[in-house]
Amino acid sequence: MSLTSASAAAPLFAAVDIGGTKIAGALVDKRGSLRDRIQLPTPARESGEAVFAVVRKVLDGLAGSPDWAAVSAVGIGSAGPVDLAHGTVSPVNIPGWRGFPLVAEVAAHPAVAARHLPVHLAGDGVAMAAAEHWRGAARGAANALCLVVSTGVGAGLVLDGAVRPGLSGNAGHLGHITVDLDGEPCPCGSRGCLEGIASGTAIARRALADGWRPAGDDRSARAVAADAEAGDPIALASFDRAAQALAAGIAATAALVDLDRVVIGGGVATAGDLLFAPLARHLDRYAALPYIRGLDVRRAELGTDAGLIGAAALCR
Repeated sequence: MSLTSASAAAPLFAAVDIGGTKIAGALVDKRGSLRDRIQLPTPARESGEAVFAVVRKVLDGLAGSPDWAAVSAVGIGSAGPVDLAHGTVSPVNIPGWRGFPLVAEVAAHPAVAARHLPVHLAGDGVAMAAAEHWRGAARGAANALCLVVSTGVGAGLVLDGAVRPGLSGNAGHLGHITVDLDGEPCPCGSRGCLEGIASGTAIARRALADGWRPAGDDRSARAVAADAEAGDPIALASFDRAAQALAAGIAATAALVDLDRVVIGGGVATAGDLLFAPLARHLDRYAALPYIRGLDVRRAELGTDAGLIGAAALCR
C-alpha cells in the first residue's frame, strides 16, 4: 500500500500484544483487519530490559511500514497485572517486569514520540474481551466474561454492554482468584489460584506429576492434549481438573455479576472438547443458582489475533 492510500484509509492503530510466550505487533484498521504483523518470542526469564528490547524490535518493524503514516494511536495488551494509573505492568509470568513503566517506554520510542501518538494500555484479558465484544463471540452480549487460557489465565468483563477494566485495569483477573483453599503457592503471592490449575503450564505440570510420560521431548499442554485424544487416562484427568477449576471460577463470577455469556479462547481452548466437554459437566454442578444455570459458553472466534485486535480496540 502506498503512503497516499494508507493515509486515505486512516485511521490505523498500532497494536502490541505481550504475553509470556510471544510478543506480537500489527497495524489494525477500523474494521479490525490486521496488516504488517510481526511476532517474536518473549525472553520471559531474562531481564526487564531484554524483554523490552523485543517490544522495541516489534515497534521498529511496524514503524518501518509505509502504512505507519496513517497510525493515530498505539494500543498495548499485556499480561498482568497492570496499573493504568501509572502506566506500569507487573506480569506474573515475566519476572523481570515489576512495576515496569511500559507506557512511558513505548511513548519514548522514536517513531511514537516523533508523532506524539497516544499510548493505551490494558491487561491481556481486557484486550481479549474488547476484541471479542467488537468482532468476535461476545458481539451483542450485555454481560460477558471473556477468558484467555494459555500460558496463564487472563480474563476481562463486559458489563452493561461495555468493557469494564476497573480503576487499576485488572477487573476480571480470574486467573488469580483462589479455587483451592489448600492449593499450591502461586507466584502472585496467594495460593490455590485458578491459573495454577487451569493454565497450559499447569495442565502439563500436573500430568507429569501424576505419571504421564510423553513419547518424545514435548512436555507441553499440546502434547498432553494429543495423548488425551488417544485416551491416556492421566492426560484426560489433567484436562478434567483444569476444566473443574475453570467451572468454579466462571460460576463464581456469574453469581457475582449475573453473566449472560462466557467466551473462552487461548491455546488451551484449542483442545476443543477435551476442555469444553468436562467444563460443561462441571458447570452443571457449580452454576447451581437458577439465574446462572445454562450459561451460554462459546469458543472465542478470533484465535491468536484477539490480543492484537483488542489492543487496537482500546484506541477506538
